[in-house]
Amino acid sequence: MTTIVSTHANLHAHLGVPLERPLTVAVVGAGARGAGYAELAAQRPDRVEIVAVAEPRDQVRDRFAVRHALPSERVFADWREMAAHGRIADAVIVATLDAGHLEPTNVLAGQGYDILLEKPIAPTEAESTAIGELAARTGVTVAVCHVMRYTPYTQRVKELLPEIGEIVSVEHLEPIGAYHFAHSFVRGNWRRTDEATFALLAKSCHDIDWLVYIVDRPVLRASSFGGLFHFRPDNRPDGAAERCLDCPLQDSCAYSATALYRDGLRRRGTKQYFTRVMTAGELSEEAVTRALRQGPYGRCVYACDNDVADHQVVNLEFAGGATASFTMTAFTPLENRHTKIFGTAGQLTGDGRFIHIYDFKSEKTTTVDTSLDGSSAAEGHAGGDENLIRSFVDALHQGRPELIRSGIEESVASHRVVFAAERARLTATVVSL
Repeated sequence: MTTIVSTHANLHAHLGVPLERPLTVAVVGAGARGAGYAELAAQRPDRVEIVAVAEPRDQVRDRFAVRHALPSERVFADWREMAAHGRIADAVIVATLDAGHLEPTNVLAGQGYDILLEKPIAPTEAESTAIGELAARTGVTVAVCHVMRYTPYTQRVKELLPEIGEIVSVEHLEPIGAYHFAHSFVRGNWRRTDEATFALLAKSCHDIDWLVYIVDRPVLRASSFGGLFHFRPDNRPDGAAERCLDCPLQDSCAYSATALYRDGLRRRGTKQYFTRVMTAGELSEEAVTRALRQGPYGRCVYACDNDVADHQVVNLEFAGGATASFTMTAFTPLENRHTKIFGTAGQLTGDGRFIHIYDFKSEKTTTVDTSLDGSSAAEGHAGGDENLIRSFVDALHQGRPELIRSGIEESVASHRVVFAAERARLTATVVSL
């Protein structure tokens, strides 16, 4: 079989022809998502090699460089520094904060990199569309991290859908989880629309994209309602302090930062993931106390500058008449999404792991266990993160673009639905796409 041995390769330049060396990948943004994707890629050294990083935070950058044994000349404080050296890898993972996606993607695509882009594509519809046009113009591959498309659960749902006939309607819930929402959308990076983007895009573009993927028809119209219900100054309890460390209510408050992040020191899983985020990776009592005292994650949830919606419902009408209703809410345990798909021959009910098929004719229920649980980022999105990286690497290494299920064209299309839904919420109208 013919193989490709050039210094740097693009997927569309070697369709059907494998590389005879590992794919080389640079990482722009080595926070939780960028570092996590790199870690998954590094588990397959025969297929991929992490060769560079650009990250502004010294401690985070240094930790990443040591983990992947990067030489000093391939460690950069800014993506612009990396770009100044020209193309130094086959592909790049862009995992900066949402508002920082367009510029590096524009420059790096222009240098010929194939790109894995963290979701959302960009915080505005214009920028998202621009990235789609950029990919078309340059011919590079841009894949978006819509990890829900890659879970074993989703693929099994797709396989089982014919058993319930034609899809008539869908009911889908994203239970964000109370402490997750408080961490990310009240105290954290995604708390303000002007600094990041609105919550439906930041958190639930996954879900809207998933609905479009499952129904597999274009969306024609969208309506939406919701807003900021609870995390507001007027709901602040009497006697609550500005910071949880100083608050006499910290032991009784459901949103106590001291309880959340100190618990994360002792327990693995999601709470420890959030504790690592708030301390930039240092798991110690001293680091947690310092972050609680000085950083944004120590603030009272009723005394922050947040403005994004903590609950929202979206209704969609698809071509052909099928409909979907989606609920995003903070006020739940942190658990898997819940979905009911209503078909002409039966009903499919799923919770991210188990799938139940009820057949109208036999009146019997069949249950399928997809074996993986845990839908949060800390738990790898129930296998979605691993399969995303595996698919991206294999597509680029083997010259097989069909392995990428979340290309930029379909991702821009599902993002358009999210932007339409938010316009519908803000204007109290039904928006046609």
